[in-house]
Amino acid sequence: MYQPKRIYNLFATGLLALFTLCVNAAVPLPAPPEVSATGYLLVDFHSGKVLAERDADKRLEPASLTKIMTAYTVFRELQQGNITPEDQVLVSEKAWRTPGSRMFIEVGKKVKLLDLIKGMIIQSGNDACVALAEHIAGSEGTFAELMNTHATRLGMTRTNFVNSTGLPHENHYTTPADIAKVAIATIGEFPEYYPWYKEKSFLFNNIEQHNRNKLLWRDNSVDGMKTGHTEGAGYCLVASALKENMRLVSVVMGTKGEEARAQASQSLLNYGFRFFETHQLYAAGETLNRVRIWKGEREKLPLGLNEDLNVTIPRHQYKNLDASLEIDPKIMAPVSEGQSLGKVTVTLNGEPVRSATLVSLKGIAEGNLWQQIKDSALLWLE
Repeated sequence: MYQPKRIYNLFATGLLALFTLCVNAAVPLPAPPEVSATGYLLVDFHSGKVLAERDADKRLEPASLTKIMTAYTVFRELQQGNITPEDQVLVSEKAWRTPGSRMFIEVGKKVKLLDLIKGMIIQSGNDACVALAEHIAGSEGTFAELMNTHATRLGMTRTNFVNSTGLPHENHYTTPADIAKVAIATIGEFPEYYPWYKEKSFLFNNIEQHNRNKLLWRDNSVDGMKTGHTEGAGYCLVASALKENMRLVSVVMGTKGEEARAQASQSLLNYGFRFFETHQLYAAGETLNRVRIWKGEREKLPLGLNEDLNVTIPRHQYKNLDASLEIDPKIMAPVSEGQSLGKVTVTLNGEPVRSATLVSLKGIAEGNLWQQIKDSALLWLE
């Protein structure tokens, strides 16, 4: 494995040297807490590392966790300029009659779209969800197709939505792992909208209702996301918490009560923050090495990553990380920006923990005739 001087210098001038020959024996991690839920998952937001899980790929009824995807779809429409927060949404009879939790909109009246969003997120209003769906797509069924399109794009392979609310239906299902994907996408893609998930109450039509996520009152690091409950689904909660630079997302589905889902989520988050830490090793676009490129208009090609590379590891093990580069031999021009040219692998005590594709950070065209002749001769002499 090639360990470039460039990477060594990067960490040697940082807090701790990444390339150290000293390998200390890792302290065994305690097992995750026992959680009374049908399925659960604890994952690091930045690295994607799963820290605890049980039946995370099991198909389950999502109840109002569905609204995370409903909101995600609304946010995409806002981002694309198809709707605005100031839109006046006419409330249909269907939206008004939708059973379950509600924000108490009235049939035939117009409601500001922003109020519907807050009613959906904070009050978990089923009536708000249907009104938003009809405003965006014409019907709730068509809106559910949009939800499924986004689910497919996000890699939610064991999910299908038939409504915007999470009301029970035999063909409406997801998994803890899948719902975590849309939760993470929401936090990452929409930092301007995500803060709505930590609002504790919302007043509409002179009725004040409180967010059902009890952790917002109990843990200052928790800043979202969504509760859910039906008889079939049990009590569910997706929670996200941020401490310093580490964000965790927990998904708990199928507990027996409001307090049970809160305690289960808190236990998972406490476990993750107590025993793990997350580090960004390389930033997207950072030059990790410069290599020789043959027959090009330039002789040096910068290599790096398309995305930040983060690792989540047991606490106090940072000094035992190591990294290496595998670079394609004899790279020939032309090379396009973003072209895959190798791999970076990070290990902890000799065990792989993360890898990423090494790409060209610049495009380099073929050189002139003289440069090509010269490099051909040099290659022949090697």
